[in-house]
Amino acid sequence: QVHLVESGGGLVQPGGSLRLSCAVSGLTFSRYVMRWHRQAQGKERELVAVISSGGNTNYADSVKGRFTISMDNAKNTVYLQMNSLKAEDTAVYYCNAVAGMSYWGQGTQVTVSS
Repeated sequence: QVHLVESGGGLVQPGGSLRLSCAVSGLTFSRYVMRWHRQAQGKERELVAVISSGGNTNYADSVKGRFTISMDNAKNTVYLQMNSLKAEDTAVYYCNAVAGMSYWGQGTQVTVSS
């Protein structure tokens, strides 16, 4: 059975940093494209960052230069380092594994507020 478990969310002040983790089990991690999405209250879910099995990355314009996606194949874990956080980054962040099939975690709340 496939499991994606996010962690690392919380409350942070504007300008602060958080690192989200997504631990993956039940699939061949290195064969999947890994994505981070987010959904703010009352808004549609949006794609934030993508990393391919080869390590190629892509980012939403709103987070370029502030967020970094990375993966550790030995730990079956994907990360999202978030710096210079803004109030508009407040959302539930979801991990997603895609290779034909698509699997989702349950999400972790990130709140940016003073």
